[in-house]
Amino acid sequence: MMDSEDLVITSSKQDIAHHIVKVSSGKHYFCGYCAAFTNIAITFPIQKVLFRQQLYGVRLRDAVCQLQKDGIRNLYRGLLPPLMQKTTTLALMFGLYEDFSSLLQRHTNASELVTCCVAAVLAGTSEALLTPFERVQTLLQDYKHHDRFTNTYQAFKVLKDYGIKEYYRGLVPILLRNGPSNVLFFGLRGPIKRCLPEATSYSAHLVNDFICGGLLGAMLGFLFFPMNVVKARMQSQIGGEFQSFPKVFMKIWLERDRKLTHLFRGAHLNYHRSVISWGIINATYEFLLKLL
Repeated sequence: MMDSEDLVITSSKQDIAHHIVKVSSGKHYFCGYCAAFTNIAITFPIQKVLFRQQLYGVRLRDAVCQLQKDGIRNLYRGLLPPLMQKTTTLALMFGLYEDFSSLLQRHTNASELVTCCVAAVLAGTSEALLTPFERVQTLLQDYKHHDRFTNTYQAFKVLKDYGIKEYYRGLVPILLRNGPSNVLFFGLRGPIKRCLPEATSYSAHLVNDFICGGLLGAMLGFLFFPMNVVKARMQSQIGGEFQSFPKVFMKIWLERDRKLTHLFRGAHLNYHRSVISWGIINATYEFLLKLL
């Protein structure tokens, strides 16, 4: 049996370990939040052009012309929802992934691969709770709703009249996107970075993290592009029937002449945006993680 001194020492060690885990976990949330903020501030105009292409299937030049007609005052219209949604989402993505990984490792005998995959899916599913922000962002970026909504608060207020379910229109494609993309992101981030030239300085690490994040972002952005096309179509509607994912997809497929090139219209811009966005996110996240 342990004497009272041993019990006190053991208890103290457990308290210290718990405190360290808690602080370490909080660090991942904070770094994810800051990484998202930096990314959104830089890439929002590009995202707006891409959104117009996804929703209406127009060419790049036509989407840019639409924004020019909207004017500079409307360029950052709809910024608040993605800023709130992305900062919170990425904070949850990185933070919950670390939390779920630690939890599963402590309480299960599953392999590291299984643990990481399950943690990534759980983190992605939790992110879907913030669907209302994506919903409002879609409405504010759609020029057809410019006369109806002037700000984020007004859009949330109008949706309230249709019930809580209206906030979560487009949830299915978000769930189909978040879980698998998280699994691939966290699963491939390490192996890709190890394939790059060894970094010997902070700047070299920053470049490697940017390249790693950019490559993953571009790949995942292209792979899950059709999900976002369907999501944009679903969320641009207010009221009315809640159509299933397959039904909306087939409707878009027929509208775009059953051609993959038309379905993926805007994917090239999304590819370049994702390289920049996820490069910034991954580099900023890893940089802050080293500083804290």
